[in-house]
Amino acid sequence: MTHQANNNKRIAKNTLLLYFRMLFLMFIGLFTSRINLQSLGVDNFGIYNVVGGVVAMFSVLTGSLSVAISRDITFEIGRGDKEKLSKVFSSAVTIQIFMSVIVVLIAEVAGVWFLNNKMVIPADRLDAANWVLQFSIVSFVLTLISVPYNACIIAHEKMSAFAYITIYEAIMKLVIAYSVFVTPIDKLITYAALLLFLSFSMRIIYGVYCSRKFEECHYCFVFDKDLLKHMGGFAGWTMFGNLAYVGYSQGLNILLNLFFGPSVNAARGVAMQVNEKVSAFCTNFQMALNPQITKSYAANDLKRMHSLIYASSKYSFFMLLLLSLPIMIEAPSILHYWLGLVPDHTVWFVRLIFMILMLDATANPLTVGAQANGNIKVYQIVVGSILLLIVPISYVALKMGCIPEGVFIVHLCVVILAQCVRIYMVRNMIQLAVGEYIQKVIVKIGLVVATAIILPLLLHSYLLPSFASMVLVCLVSVISVMICVYVLGLTVKERVKVNAKVSKIIFKRNDR
Repeated sequence: MTHQANNNKRIAKNTLLLYFRMLFLMFIGLFTSRINLQSLGVDNFGIYNVVGGVVAMFSVLTGSLSVAISRDITFEIGRGDKEKLSKVFSSAVTIQIFMSVIVVLIAEVAGVWFLNNKMVIPADRLDAANWVLQFSIVSFVLTLISVPYNACIIAHEKMSAFAYITIYEAIMKLVIAYSVFVTPIDKLITYAALLLFLSFSMRIIYGVYCSRKFEECHYCFVFDKDLLKHMGGFAGWTMFGNLAYVGYSQGLNILLNLFFGPSVNAARGVAMQVNEKVSAFCTNFQMALNPQITKSYAANDLKRMHSLIYASSKYSFFMLLLLSLPIMIEAPSILHYWLGLVPDHTVWFVRLIFMILMLDATANPLTVGAQANGNIKVYQIVVGSILLLIVPISYVALKMGCIPEGVFIVHLCVVILAQCVRIYMVRNMIQLAVGEYIQKVIVKIGLVVATAIILPLLLHSYLLPSFASMVLVCLVSVISVMICVYVLGLTVKERVKVNAKVSKIIFKRNDR
């Protein structure tokens, strides 16, 4: 079996593992959230979330560092330079320790002051809230120092270890929720303390696993000025892109509140919940592919890198279309059966957010390609600035009397513009042929969408609303997308591979 075939097999295996992980975490998470609310009570649950949120604000900065660390570790694995890889890992840990000190200083000064002087906490729960803050700070620091170890697991594509460790974390959170339910001690303090213990155990697990499996994961103090400058610069420009996302996301929320009130915010909140659940399927697929994109660039195998970008963009879109099309068409019925009382505007919010989600899915592989190149300053400034235009344009539209849905139409149009700019900029960064990208990704996507929606829309328009018609339209939507993807979305080689896989499964069953 060739090296490339091994890589493709690893991608498929890792994708399946990550899907299993996601489904398990969703199942466990539903129970954990419910038990936490019951055991802590509404007030304690709210206090924990708002106090923990003070520390979580630092994740905008630390998240950017995580991207820089992951990129550099993956890049050096792709190059095969073990000495440089060890230096990158140790530098990453040094950076995270330095950032931990900064986070602790800011949180202990500004965080404690803000908690005790500005936040609305019942007087009898203020001591408990301060304990929560202290435990949250230590937990955050432990999580921060674990980032380079986590990045090594992802970069080495050991998704089975990543899946098992995160499943352990989810199970322990469920155990903690039950423990808090039965404890006679202060439930809020107990909950925060047990989560700190979990963070400590996760740090130990990541450290032990990585030190045994990867030779670069043995920390020694390194102060390589050029390397630290590179990683800091990369993180800084990545943070600009992250801040642009936070800016337009929260900006739209505030605009909707200012012009229409909290009821429209509730509609957006429901739509975003649906969006998060569906997007998780695409995120797991791309997590399995992203390391290979960076490694291919590091090995100067641009042809494979381009093929992975095309595949990730195309398959991510098709995957989301398969899940989104039935929900978009039957949104009124699905939301009614799920929520009972559906806030006004929710139906079209869901539909428009799904359109944005599918376009964003095609953007991520290009961004990973740009990050692999490393020179992301201009890329992040240009793309981030374009995305920030969403807020002022939406404000002008609302001032002119636009309906709430207009904000998402503006968002959709700006995302399309940003994607065009991404393609144009990435073509020079990684020698990507624009014509080839259009032919292999955009044309394929356009043909599938234009064809797949016809039959489900006709059925939806002719059938009277009912549970049976909703199920029928959803089934037809899924089948329609699958057929159109197979016939119009896949290349001849891809169809041959699909046929071979299906035949193999059928013959295995017949042999039994």
